[in-house]
Amino acid sequence: MASRLVLLLAAAAVAVACLPAPASAVAWMVGDGGGWRAKFNQTGWAEGKTFRVGDTLMFMYARDAHTVVEVGREDFAACNLQANLLGAWNSGNDVVQLDRPGKRWFFCSVPGHCDNGMKLVVNVLGDDGVPAPAPAPESGWWF
Repeated sequence: MASRLVLLLAAAAVAVACLPAPASAVAWMVGDGGGWRAKFNQTGWAEGKTFRVGDTLMFMYARDAHTVVEVGREDFAACNLQANLLGAWNSGNDVVQLDRPGKRWFFCSVPGHCDNGMKLVVNVLGDDGVPAPAPAPESGWWF
């Protein structure tokens, strides 16, 4: 009887060891050491990075110099400062939770900053590692 229990426990241990490790959430420092800054988009910072639900974006910047706003695709493309905001931050030490799959669009709302490249788009993968389906095109802009 004891040998059956040992075998069963050993089989269970092997089965658990074969399960994929749960993904850990990543806290992404936007812009790495340079932070959220003018002409940010010229760095291609998001390229090659995989963002997942549960990760966070940390926007670090001089509080009086910049902001972070989240907008929709069209407002992002146009750098629309009168956009319908999905989120707004201005502490200089902002943490944005990536809580759903799909594309997320951010820019600095200080006049001229977005037009000069202070903008970021990230594609957030769901728990299954698959991006959310793309929404129907509204005006032909795709990012």
